[in-house]
Order: sequence, then structure tokens, then C-alpha cells
Amino acid sequence: MSSAVTRSGPPSQGSAGATRSAQGGRRSPALSSAPPTLQDVAAAAGVSAKTVSRVVNRESGVHPATQARVDAAIVTLGYRRNDVARNLRKGIASATIGLLIEDLGNPFYAIMARAVEQVADRHGHAVTITSSDEDPAREQERLTGLLRRGAGGLLIVPASQDHRYLGDGLQRHTPIVFLDRPAVGIVADVVVLDNVGGARQAVQHLIAQGHRRIGFVGDPLSVVTSAERLQGYREALGSAGLTVDEALIRTSPARADMSEVSTRVLMGLAVPPTALFAQNNRNCLGVLRALRSLGVRPALVGFDDFELADMLADPVTVVGYDPGEIGRMGAELLFARMAGDRRPPQRIVLPTRLIARGSGELRP
Repeated sequence: MSSAVTRSGPPSQGSAGATRSAQGGRRSPALSSAPPTLQDVAAAAGVSAKTVSRVVNRESGVHPATQARVDAAIVTLGYRRNDVARNLRKGIASATIGLLIEDLGNPFYAIMARAVEQVADRHGHAVTITSSDEDPAREQERLTGLLRRGAGGLLIVPASQDHRYLGDGLQRHTPIVFLDRPAVGIVADVVVLDNVGGARQAVQHLIAQGHRRIGFVGDPLSVVTSAERLQGYREALGSAGLTVDEALIRTSPARADMSEVSTRVLMGLAVPPTALFAQNNRNCLGVLRALRSLGVRPALVGFDDFELADMLADPVTVVGYDPGEIGRMGAELLFARMAGDRRPPQRIVLPTRLIARGSGELRP
């Protein structure tokens, strides 16, 4: 199911179920404005052009504080070294976009990245992929690196809780599309899932099986997807006239082993839940490990499908969707921006669907 969203501006290619809206706020400055120069970065950082050149080329002998100041100016202004021209002078053709994801080891992002690569191939671009590991400082560092290497556009799965550091300069000269989670503090293009609706459907499904004590296992609520899926969990309980028991809500750092700990805590309650909702594939794996070791079998629905979920002894009921569609639609929007698309920032919401396999159909 998907949220109702206002549609504005001319339609663009994507899945039939996707919905779009123009986000509020001012229109992004025209991308055709003169791009910032190395001298502009030098002025903004209060250093010489030679110092900027040494930072860009990662030469030794630059004080760390100076390097950080120059890197911040590079991101804020949206400066890109013209690696394309440099390579052409050497007889090497190069056109790239950057993709910043959360975790290179998560299959969700692997599928997304592959879809981005397929779109980029059609547009004659390569993709430079890097990860933030959910670290805001690393996010800024990696984005700076992508810009230094001349990325013509950026696809970002954000970790930071404040993206104002990107500044108007970067958005003006380098198109940016956020994936899976929206930007914070700025208005920008984004492709997201219907997190609230999908979670609400999952919990409503468990309620329909007769469950009244349903546990939530998720990531920290500072992660937008976790907060939205908890919202869907609360809405489902509220619409069924059930009181939300805060003791049944467990969030922890985004690791499967921590989700395993959360599950053990829930199942160790004096009155344990008869069903669990796992907020993502990583949480679901932690839940499954805990349940197996404990020898208990509550009903379970996970958000995100994962490999072999349908092949387990108890096949896992999930809220499913195509992760590749997030990457495909984000990349298509990015290349449209790079080609001169001047529509207001777009918010594209992709629908989800419940896939019943057995674990979510167990009764109390």
C-alpha cells in the first residue's frame, strides 16, 4: 500500500505504483550558473590556491585543520575538480556519478547499487560507490571524496541529521538525489518507501490473527525509516483500540546481534509478546537467531524481504518491495537533473506489499 501524495509537475518514468509530489520550499538555483573555481574554494577557506590544490590532490604536509577547512569549503561550494578534462588530455574518457550508501555488506544496498549501475551504464557513466556506516562525519568525508574525484551527480542514503552543510553551492552545481531517507534541513529530491503504510499493514495483519501483545524490534529512532515504521506500528495498534505498551518497543544500534539482544529482552518479559514486528532485514535476522536459541515461536513479520526468507523451516512473512526500484528511480531522476530538469524538488514514494509465508499467520 502507499500513501496518498499530491502529484505535481510533468510525470517521469518509474513504477506504476509510485507516487510523487513537489516538496515545499524555494526552487533550487539553476544548475547552469558558473561553477565554483579552485580560487573560490581558496577564498572561502582563507588559504592559497596552492593549498587547495594540495588538499584536492591529497598531498602531504597540509595541517589537518587546514585540510578540514578546505574540504568543508569544497562541499559547501560544490567545487569539482575537472577530472574529465584532465583525463581527456591523457586520452582517458571518464564520466561518473557518486553513490553513498549505509552499508556495503547489506544485500538491500547491493540490489540498489546494481540498479543504479544499470541506469548509469545506459547514460554512459560509471558509478563510484562508498559507504557511511551510519556515521555523519564519515558521510561528509565520503561526499567530499566523491566531489574531489569529479562526480557529476550524487545519490545519497543519508546518515546525518543535518544536511545544511551541503549548502546552496553544492546543490546548484551538482545534482543530488537522496535515497531511502529524506535530507534533513534542506529541500532536495528523494525516493523513499511508504514506511508508515507498510509497517501499519504488517501490524494490522498480526492483529487480524488475534495478537494483542506485539513487540517492535528496530534501529534507533534517529534513523528516519525506523521512526516512520514505529509510527505505522503505533497507528495500527491505535486503530484497533489497543494500548501501546512501551515495554514492547525495543530499539538498538543497527546491528543484527543487538536485535538479538532486544528479542531476548522482549521474550524474557513476565508477559512476553505473542508476535513480533522486525523493522528491517537486519533486525529480522537478529530476531530469528534469538528465537531459535530460545526455542520459542511467536508470530513474526519483517519489513524488507531477504534471501532465503521463503526457504526457512518457518518461512518469514515480510513487507516486501523492490530495492532496485529505489535505485532505478533515483538514478533516472539524477540524470534528468544533470540533463537540465528544473522542476521543483520531487518526493517519490514507492509502495510496499505484504507477502504472507507462514510466520506472520501463526495465532497466539
